Amino acid sequence: MQNSTAVGSLILLALIGANLPFINQRLFALIPIKGKSARKSFWIRLAELISCYFVIGGIGYLLESAIGNVFQQGWEFYAVSACLFIVLAFPGFVYQYLRRQ
Repeated sequence: MQNSTAVGSLILLALIGANLPFINQRLFALIPIKGKSARKSFWIRLAELISCYFVIGGIGYLLESAIGNVFQQGWEFYAVSACLFIVLAFPGFVYQYLRRQ
């Protein structure tokens, strides 16, 4: 896989993964929620968002290792990538909590 293809697919995957917790009422878009209300709470969505961040980070690591050398990252890289992931989740958050009635 070429560098530009890997980067583009990873960004697209991150956009989908960041919005996944907000666009449906199922756990990881697969498991239905049972209980009094069939709606996910904010804390479940936040846990899903964090787990999607780590899954997509792992996919990014695999893509980087397939292309060539894997570079060591400091805490700054993870802070910036987490903030970017939260920014990518903004459209789904707006849809779920601010626009949807």
